Amino acid sequence: MMMELGGNIELNGFKEIEGSEMIILKKIIGNFARKFSDHVEGYEKLSLHLKKSEGKNRFEVQAKLMINQKPVNGETTETNLFVAVSEALKKVENQIMK
Repeated sequence: MMMELGGNIELNGFKEIEGSEMIILKKIIGNFARKFSDHVEGYEKLSLHLKKSEGKNRFEVQAKLMINQKPVNGETTETNLFVAVSEALKKVENQIMK
């Protein structure tokens, strides 16, 4: 199931996340999205896909930023959901803020 935050942020696989955690995630994602929209010409959409590894309590996060119809990707796997989301978005940021 896909959720949207604002018009240009898509979240996939975040349905299972509890309300209090979701509030923090929205802040983290929103801060990166604002930075991208303010500094990146041609910013179109930010997508995040969350996969939880069965039994291992690990979160795999894939971030994709569309700029002028070209994807910039970042992904990571962590035991902490907030760290995973931040790291994936930092990887995207590092590629475009050069």
